[in-house]
Amino acid sequence: MISVPETLPDDPETLKQLLSDVLLERQSNLGKITQLQEQVALLRDRLFGRKSEQTSDPESPQLPLLNEAEVLAEQPNGDGQDDVETVELRPVAVSKPRGKRQSLPAELPRIEVIHELPEHELTCECGCRKHVMGEETSEQLEIIPMQIRVIKHIRKTYACKGCERAPVTADKPAQLIEKSLASPSVLAMLLTTKYADGLPLYRFETVLSRHGIDIPRQTLARWVIQCGELLQPLLNLMRDKLLDSPVIHCDETRVQVLKEPNRDPSSHSWMWVQTGGPPNKPVILFEYTASRAQEVPLRLLAGYRGYLMTDDYAGYNAVAAQSGVERLACWAHARRKFVEAQKVQPKGKTGRADIALGMINKLYGIERELKDVSDEQRHHGRQQHSLPLLAQLKAWLEKTQPQVTAQNALGKAVNYLASNWSRLERYIEAGHLPIDNNAAERAIRPFVIGRKNWLFSDTPKGATASAQLYSLVETAKANGQEPYAWLCHILERLPQATTVEDYEALLPWNLKAI
Repeated sequence: MISVPETLPDDPETLKQLLSDVLLERQSNLGKITQLQEQVALLRDRLFGRKSEQTSDPESPQLPLLNEAEVLAEQPNGDGQDDVETVELRPVAVSKPRGKRQSLPAELPRIEVIHELPEHELTCECGCRKHVMGEETSEQLEIIPMQIRVIKHIRKTYACKGCERAPVTADKPAQLIEKSLASPSVLAMLLTTKYADGLPLYRFETVLSRHGIDIPRQTLARWVIQCGELLQPLLNLMRDKLLDSPVIHCDETRVQVLKEPNRDPSSHSWMWVQTGGPPNKPVILFEYTASRAQEVPLRLLAGYRGYLMTDDYAGYNAVAAQSGVERLACWAHARRKFVEAQKVQPKGKTGRADIALGMINKLYGIERELKDVSDEQRHHGRQQHSLPLLAQLKAWLEKTQPQVTAQNALGKAVNYLASNWSRLERYIEAGHLPIDNNAAERAIRPFVIGRKNWLFSDTPKGATASAQLYSLVETAKANGQEPYAWLCHILERLPQATTVEDYEALLPWNLKAI
């Protein structure tokens, strides 16, 4: 802080320098105050404001967790029918009515209940007997609670009465976990509830105890880890398919592991996700590591040649520097920074953030119009419509960047756009290239939601098992498989698999929907 003397100097040059220093310090302090005010406003918005991603994505409404029944009950049905006769199997956007009721899936088994008039009502007032002239049908969904039973294996032992040869006992099918209580269906239910439904092990332990089954969560945890290890051959084949992809999306998020060697329990580890694969064989893979260093993506993507879509994390730079790897940047990340700048600008006024957002939103509008066309048509449409818009945005960026300060939200958004521009504009090079990294963010979302329930992993083995099993469950879902049915199928057949062909037959894209 500059100290101003009680008596001002007589020398004009000294006085001028003193005044200049005071003004510079005052401007610096005002800048810091403005920066702190913006940070407070953004923190308040994150805590109490509505998230723009939630309101803009009607396919994934974020309802209040404690009163979602009350919120949904107040939404109009759209067909004026009572809720008793209404069945909705898919999530419905809160912002619009549900519309016409959907039919129940045809593949579900049906049990017909025939309703007839009682005998005394079959005689008409004229004396004749009424006959059936038609029928009305309606359907209700019935759910049978979890049924638990015991499979008792009885192995007959045979001996010859004519000699003293040793008795022979009949074999039983090989089990995934030998000498274990867990059948394939139990393991499939355990893995589905934890990795598809986000249910912690202690809650599944409670569910079993309600049926009189006492299985400690420590045993459940061992089963999970053993399943992850035994299913590793499938994961190896999935990674081979991932590396054949023309585009791979990558992202990472924090995970806490309590008992990592030589690390504090409060330290953060990382869960990485990579998604890609051919269009008809999507792959989603998770990987747990204690480090976020660039050696991790170098190992995960060793030998890959193609486009790599990431955020601007520098850990991917070493991969992108390899021959044959072309890095793309995410427009959704760039857009979010301008959304933050828009939130802290004076209310009721249109600022530079609005100008940038307007052009970025037009780029996304073009993508929506080209969503259902071929890659060749999309490439042509981008060259015709997106390319001129990108040139307009680049001109605005070059004009604006020298006029903003790097410390405030707008300056950060502008500088982010400028530093990533060459990777951001590359998506128009071909029709199959994505405009953003939302595929990776969608892929990692089930893990993030599950983490809110179980909060942390106890050991590195548990975190590794979580990565393995999230990979299997999410890849199965991406290929149209119902997780429980698919896991039952592969866990029953895995003990008999001995060749690469046997394992390949269990991959989710090599099976019809189970």
